[in-house]
Amino acid sequence: MKDSYEKMSYSELQETLENLRREYLDLRMKKVVSHLDNPLALRNTRRKIAALNTVIHEYELGIRKDK
Repeated sequence: MKDSYEKMSYSELQETLENLRREYLDLRMKKVVSHLDNPLALRNTRRKIAALNTVIHEYELGIRKDK
């Protein structure tokens, strides 16, 4: 589950966040409409989104700098 977001640029982080949000929405829809193969995928995806939001916010505050 530990993904390395440390070496990604700000634009890559934004793209990854958008992809994870789409994936999370798809998982939620599948849960409502039919059966999920891995119900823990919802939790894992939500946690990845939170970790990405933290790193992105650090860039916005100036704690992290783009390389």
